[in-house]
Amino acid sequence: MKILDKYILKSFLVPFIATFLIVLFVLVMQALWQAFENIAGKGISVIFILKFLYYTTLMIIPQALPIGVLLSSIMALGNLGENYEFAAAKSAGVSLQRLVRPIGILAIALSGLNFLFLNNVFPYANQKQRNLYLNIKKKKPALALVPGSFNADIPGYQIKFVEKYG
Repeated sequence: MKILDKYILKSFLVPFIATFLIVLFVLVMQALWQAFENIAGKGISVIFILKFLYYTTLMIIPQALPIGVLLSSIMALGNLGENYEFAAAKSAGVSLQRLVRPIGILAIALSGLNFLFLNNVFPYANQKQRNLYLNIKKKKPALALVPGSFNADIPGYQIKFVEKYG
């Protein structure tokens, strides 16, 4: 591996780790916010919630990886262009394809890793996360009473509420 390849990969990997972790955090918080109504106020232990977050994180990693690659490649190549390193490489006779090749190879390797992750880890995490979610819902069941809509949570009954009190 040439010095130029190492430099380009180094300028790509630092933003990649940062953007990947930020995107992962945002997506996990979004999933937690969606499940919050079933988690809050039920007296669930912290370990149970951490397990739920762990499996949710495993499920969201395949979504966060492409976004992290895209953002970090834009940041790395933009930084190289901003510091006139592309211009210096072009004046030295290095083509644009040669400059982008290490990032392209790394992106292909990451997509293969993402495929293996989706094939092996994702189904396991999905099953565990759904089981934990159902256990949370069954721990202290609460009716989802939405004003103005029908509720069929009680077998044999259809309930409609106009307004919710208390």
